[in-house]
Amino acid sequence: MTRPVRARIDLQALTHNFSLARKAAPASRIMAVIKAGAYGHGAVQVARALGGADAFAVASLEEAMQLREAGIRQPIVMLDGVFEPAELELAVTHQVQLVVHSEEQVLWLERFRSAASVSLWLKVDTGMNRLGFTTEEALPVWQRLQRLPYVKTGGLRWMSHFACADEYEHPANSQQLERFNEVVRFSASLQGSRAECSMANSAAILTRPETHFDWVRPGIMLYGASPMTGEYPLDVTLRPVMTLESRLMAVQKRRKGESIGYGYAWTCPEDMPVGIAAVGYGDGYPRHAPNGTPVLVNGKAVPLVGRVSMDMICLDLRSQPQARFGDPVIAWGEGLPIETVAGHAGTISYELMCNVTTRVPRVYEAA
Repeated sequence: MTRPVRARIDLQALTHNFSLARKAAPASRIMAVIKAGAYGHGAVQVARALGGADAFAVASLEEAMQLREAGIRQPIVMLDGVFEPAELELAVTHQVQLVVHSEEQVLWLERFRSAASVSLWLKVDTGMNRLGFTTEEALPVWQRLQRLPYVKTGGLRWMSHFACADEYEHPANSQQLERFNEVVRFSASLQGSRAECSMANSAAILTRPETHFDWVRPGIMLYGASPMTGEYPLDVTLRPVMTLESRLMAVQKRRKGESIGYGYAWTCPEDMPVGIAAVGYGDGYPRHAPNGTPVLVNGKAVPLVGRVSMDMICLDLRSQPQARFGDPVIAWGEGLPIETVAGHAGTISYELMCNVTTRVPRVYEAA
């Protein structure tokens, strides 16, 4: 008998969430973000399920090559661009589009020679203050890239990224959009037409239609988690794609005053049943999840007690005295939003998804 923990991936929920992005931005093409193994869901399987995506976004050439080797033929965009000039040849051979965000990358491209056409995205730093060219630097760099003989008409596009789109009323959102618009308008006035643009992530797709432009880049919403902070109400119903599930491996009768697990971090306030579930930080469950973090047993919430171990967690079963060995446990997913668990653990849903380890089997349910 194998260890019961697994990540059940609902591909029908994935395509449902994708359709919501399409509906929210009907005039835009969709660049589905599947970096980091599609946020822990499996990049190849997700790409195959999202056959209607206009392009896929990854972080590295290794991720791009994994998709190409699996037969994925849609355009692939490397959001981080190349990390060294030696990557350029392979990227171009496999028709991988490159984001350009640094002077080093521009110099590599200027020295590069190619008989094939290359598609580039020039990244403008409109306020994220992480990667990209400032609004003052962007236009001269654009003109340098336009002069490259292998960049054909339409092969150069604009891109930027929001820092605070998950906070709807944050003033940075409007400031960043205006800066991006200024750069795009000015370049269009010089060349007589506007190049294609992309700025909207999941949060902007669902809340700011003025940011959609030609391409939108849904990420976290595809996997069923809200891209907004707090309790911001969305007009759509996202469906969780990943359910991290396991089973009870023991039910113990503990006495009042007995402490549970490493460090005796929680003490039984009365005689009570304590369930042991086969899932822990070795599977990606957050070690720092505190007492009281909800876990579903037989579809009902019970609180986590004691420290999370590598292979197991302990649960207060006083509200479920009938629970037995082998009963189903859900750490997050169907019936328990991952955002709820992330909130208790002081992190975000992105991290929990990405941290599900390779020892956890992914079981795919067909779309």
